[in-house]
Amino acid sequence: MIPIKSYWRLLKTYLRPYRARVVVLTTLLFSGIALQVINPQIIRIFIDRATEGTELDALLGISVVFILIAVVQQALAVVATYFAQQIGWSATNELRRDLADHLLHLDMGFHKTHTPGELVERIDGDVTALSNFFSQFVIHVVGNVALLVGVLFFLFRESVLIGTSLVLFSAATLAVMVKMQEVATDWWARVKAHKATFYGFLGEVVGSTEDIRGLGAGRFMVRRFTQITRAWLPDEVRGRWGWSILWGTNIVVFVAGTAIVFGLGSWLFETDVLTLGSVYVVFHYTEMLRHPLDRIRHQMEDMQKAAAGISRIQNLFAIESRLPHDGTEVLPSGPLSIELSDLDFSYVDDSADGDRVLHGLNLSLEAGKVLGVLGRTGSGKSTLARLLTRLYDPEGGEVRLGGVALRSADIDHVRRRVGMVTQDVQLFRATIRDNLTFFDETVSDERIWQAIAALGLTDWIESMPEGIDTVLDAGGSSLSAGEAQLLAFTRIFLEDSGLVVLDEASSRLDPVTEALIERAVDRLLQDRTGVIIAHRLDTLNRADEVLILDDGRIVEAGNRAALAADPGSQFHGLLLAGMEEVLG
Repeated sequence: MIPIKSYWRLLKTYLRPYRARVVVLTTLLFSGIALQVINPQIIRIFIDRATEGTELDALLGISVVFILIAVVQQALAVVATYFAQQIGWSATNELRRDLADHLLHLDMGFHKTHTPGELVERIDGDVTALSNFFSQFVIHVVGNVALLVGVLFFLFRESVLIGTSLVLFSAATLAVMVKMQEVATDWWARVKAHKATFYGFLGEVVGSTEDIRGLGAGRFMVRRFTQITRAWLPDEVRGRWGWSILWGTNIVVFVAGTAIVFGLGSWLFETDVLTLGSVYVVFHYTEMLRHPLDRIRHQMEDMQKAAAGISRIQNLFAIESRLPHDGTEVLPSGPLSIELSDLDFSYVDDSADGDRVLHGLNLSLEAGKVLGVLGRTGSGKSTLARLLTRLYDPEGGEVRLGGVALRSADIDHVRRRVGMVTQDVQLFRATIRDNLTFFDETVSDERIWQAIAALGLTDWIESMPEGIDTVLDAGGSSLSAGEAQLLAFTRIFLEDSGLVVLDEASSRLDPVTEALIERAVDRLLQDRTGVIIAHRLDTLNRADEVLILDDGRIVEAGNRAALAADPGSQFHGLLLAGMEEVLG
């Protein structure tokens, strides 16, 4: 069944800001319906007076009135449709925004198990189906129900027998339609699920085109594409079949309805109960009954899609982040100290088995110091960075920044005070300015240039074709990896973070930008606490402390200079052997 309560909650929530427009729409709608119901009465007057021999001038006057009412009614219908579309799209755009905001606040465990393509389909595809219903519900459902009631009222005025017959006929028709709609709703829900899977797969293919071609995986991807579409096809056919059943049912019942009207109308005319004009009005009203019921039938498919969309939208809203957002404490200003106490962590989500990644980590770093983190691939370096930026919460133990436990801190404030630069910097197809500010128009150009100058990047930015107004390609493909990182550094500088986590990507730097990167990192870490996940030993020249991880455990930690001078330390051994390859 259509979730009426859920739909009504959405209507109340998202139509409230458009109350005035809804009132105008309602006025237009019912004014048009009133004119549409009244006009057949004018036709009856015309027919009856024509058969009585009324003069032509009088008949022409009646005709003019009929035409004027018809023109006004059509004009009202056009304006009402415009208002309905505007209200529907405005309201559902608000729903899209809230849904996207909700998903952005979910933890990384959720996003690891849902592809971007799937989420785009669920945010845009499901809401678009709802938007179509949202914008047309008043016009084609509420409006036509009102028209149906008005037509039946006038039919009762003409003949109680005809009115009763057509009320029973209309009720039976709607009952059949609603029953078929209930059956088809689940079919459309499965169709939407297949579409989400397909678009998630398609997004992965588009984003990995070079790798697919380079590894010769084209045939595998085509086979996977075929498997997805083969699974989708039967449910798509079943969903369309539901629509076809509604269409066929509509044809059958209206054949029966027309037969009833012709039979009763002929009998009542022959017995002088109805005039010829009244018989025509009865037949006209019966045809008018067909139009609202037919339009409601057309809306049943959108109602099926909307019901499925509402269910899937509610399921998304019902997903709760594993990161509580009820913290209220704020981190202190200036550089942030780091304290790790008995830190344990496992990745627990739909794609992970929950194996322990970090084991009992204990660490203390003074504010303003720089920590270099070393370890083999899989040792827990990136996991530690994610805990410091609170992309995850630890299973056991605690992370404190500036003396504040991250679980107790306001998560939005943590995002502003802790900055992270990864090896893969996400850039948008937008200007440099928008990429630096994340489209925040309140950030002044003066502040942006101050951040650029502080990092020593003024000459580089000015060398761009249009400075900070230069439009970048999606994904930063128009920049080298090093240049993309320079923009990421500037983003952090604009936020004035107290802790900077650098997943150092020295292995990907090009010679042209390496000097800029080194200078920018030095300036970025001034008066800030830094954590550098190192892939090259020479990166640690700027570190005050060193932490070496292995299998999620701390195997060595201490002052960099002291460890380098200690022949018995692992760090000393790495420096002596130059074993940089073990740090990747």
